[in-house]
Amino acid sequence: MDTFGVLLFLYGLASLHLTHSNLCTIEDHFNVMDYGATSDGYTDDSRAFVEAWNAACSAPTQYPKVIVPPEKTFLVNPVIFHGPCDASTINFEISGRLMAPKSPSLWDGKDASQWLGFKDVSGLNVDGFGSIDGQGKAWWDQSCRYHPQLINCTKLAPTALKFISCNGSSVSNLNFVNSSQTHILVTGCNSFNINNVLIDSPQNSPNTDGIHIHSSQQLVITNSRIRSGDDCISIGDHNSNIQIANVECGPGHGISIGSLGKSRNYVNVEKIHVTNAFFNRTTNGARIKTWQVGRGYVRDVVFENLVFYSVKNPIIIDQNYCDVRDACREQVTGVQISNVSYKEIYGTSTTDIAINLNCSRSVPCRGIWMESIQLTSANAGRKVTASCASAYGQEIDVVPYPCLLD
Repeated sequence: MDTFGVLLFLYGLASLHLTHSNLCTIEDHFNVMDYGATSDGYTDDSRAFVEAWNAACSAPTQYPKVIVPPEKTFLVNPVIFHGPCDASTINFEISGRLMAPKSPSLWDGKDASQWLGFKDVSGLNVDGFGSIDGQGKAWWDQSCRYHPQLINCTKLAPTALKFISCNGSSVSNLNFVNSSQTHILVTGCNSFNINNVLIDSPQNSPNTDGIHIHSSQQLVITNSRIRSGDDCISIGDHNSNIQIANVECGPGHGISIGSLGKSRNYVNVEKIHVTNAFFNRTTNGARIKTWQVGRGYVRDVVFENLVFYSVKNPIIIDQNYCDVRDACREQVTGVQISNVSYKEIYGTSTTDIAINLNCSRSVPCRGIWMESIQLTSANAGRKVTASCASAYGQEIDVVPYPCLLD
């Protein structure tokens, strides 16, 4: 090789090295501390979180990650992290502790329904083994449910973490405590996973659902423990293909489909599968609840491999729900409930009616299937029974006998 050739070769090596160096220096981690977070638990760190998010969301890298570092506490005021982002996958790693403001007055003039939210972000993964503390006591103390005598009691309180129109996303390995109201809300999402979350709020905390799902499809909840003052998991309107497995619930109101149709609206819920769930001293177990004035359908639901320990209403369908006297006398059509299976269910009931199927006379429950169910009383010396109204189906090896109509 002549001198010119050697020089050209060396230039090529140098250019390759510079290009590689430039690629390596493209930032893909965005630590909130680098954007001014104080992490003292008293100073508002919201701006640092938003700036770190905006930088990650617009970064020219394949897998940007927002980092909330461990062993630090961050006070964050209400905020929404907006998408869409440039990368197809973006990670939000929470290893520290996030705290909501203690005072409800800090929501004055803001959306009182949310604390932390992600909107229009696809490929989002929120995890990190950290904690999200809603500091809900001040909200509970002015809740209209428990304090209706207060002039300014509140019916609406912030959800700790909202996912709005976030497709192909997930939340995992996080600990949620004391949300003011619902802990996790997933709405308008397609293909969403929730795995290994711990949710813990007092049994008497009002409306603190663990996970609420609305208008979403292809959602999976697994390997989680939920203790709350309301439903552990609630499935609202317009949901399909929901898989729930390996969940421990209690205290709380159980795993509920509904309530549905309160506003006389049309609802459609289908392909719901709940398996391998343990209910510990909950108000309800497997519940479907619809308002008398609703319309639409609930169908293709499976509850299987469930264990109840001292549960008030282990298996319950209430198709005649109405919580205001005389408000539901004018029935529209009712929500049709069909093709619901209960299989391999065992445990104890604290009430005498362990199976309660209160279906509508105008729109009866049809296609109910019960198989291998053994429910006994949690109270020594007492027996449990089944109560059925307008419920049609079949049963095999069921105790107590469920009184289904053929």
